[in-house]
Amino acid sequence: MLYAVSAKLVADRAAEFNKRLTDGSIAAQRPDGAEIVAAMERARVTPDGAVRWTETCFCATPLRHERATVLDRYFTEIETKVIDKPVTFDGAPLMDQLLTR
Repeated sequence: MLYAVSAKLVADRAAEFNKRLTDGSIAAQRPDGAEIVAAMERARVTPDGAVRWTETCFCATPLRHERATVLDRYFTEIETKVIDKPVTFDGAPLMDQLLTR
């Protein structure tokens, strides 16, 4: 399934999240690490501080494994919505925001 995701970044964990996204530790996670990294590269931060991205997930519960292993540590207020096709969200790239924190 393809999901549109919205969440709030835990600001005091941004530097740690950036390190894990760029050092290969999240990418090495199986089965979904590469998709998590790709999703964060697509993610955009809106003016109100929400982070929005699309992510493919095959769990019966949306993003169950991703949340348990990565997302719940770095985000709060995670909401998902099933979508039919990829969406590009407006806003500043999350990866750029992570570098400045």
